[in-house]
Amino acid sequence: MHSSLRLGALAVSLALCALSVQAQQAPAANAAAVRTERNISLELANQIAAATVAACAANGYAVAATVVDRAGVVRAVQRADAAGSHTLVASERKAWTSASAKAPTLAMMENAQKNPGAANLVNIPGFLLLGGGLPIKAGNEVIGAVGVGGAPGGHLDEQCANAGIEKVKAQLG
Repeated sequence: MHSSLRLGALAVSLALCALSVQAQQAPAANAAAVRTERNISLELANQIAAATVAACAANGYAVAATVVDRAGVVRAVQRADAAGSHTLVASERKAWTSASAKAPTLAMMENAQKNPGAANLVNIPGFLLLGGGLPIKAGNEVIGAVGVGGAPGGHLDEQCANAGIEKVKAQLG
């Protein structure tokens, strides 16, 4: 009878050890399944949108600026009083394209013009390959993007977007 009790106690001890090992391994396995990502806050998105529209206004351009998060979802939009309604769609599409590709839309446009393989990017629904979309980075991580529409040229839209990002650079770390 004592040997049965010992065997039972040994079995329970082994089972508890196995459960303990499993419990210790579970967090390591689950850590790969769950990601932690940085994203743009509403406050920062509003600051960038406002600074971008102000930068363009200082140069005499009435624009719309849209800031999206890392997934391309709109966080903030501002449209200057005299900006056309089309500038809203253009700024949103530029921001979404930049966030999705993690690249400036002007560089993407230029690449598509030079590289026949990249020319097909225009066929992706929602992509807008015009200058004016810039990724917003915290360190090396893209946390969102800003798109601008309404200046008389994509390169000018991009300058305004860059000025908006520069205004909050200290907050981006």
